[in-house]
Amino acid sequence: MKMHYMIRGIAGSFVLISLALGYWVNPYWYLFTAFVGLNLLQSSITKWCLMEKILAKLGLA
Repeated sequence: MKMHYMIRGIAGSFVLISLALGYWVNPYWYLFTAFVGLNLLQSSITKWCLMEKILAKLGLA
């Protein structure tokens, strides 16, 4: 699987899981949703993505 597809899948999963946790467990989980969104915005501007670095270190690149 290509790296950008893996990153999109992980980011989408994080958003959906944190929204569910925020609804059913604790509203503070919405902060994680905001964190993921900010990272997506930052990576679109700077062309640097932390998740890409993590997946590369795990050998999934």
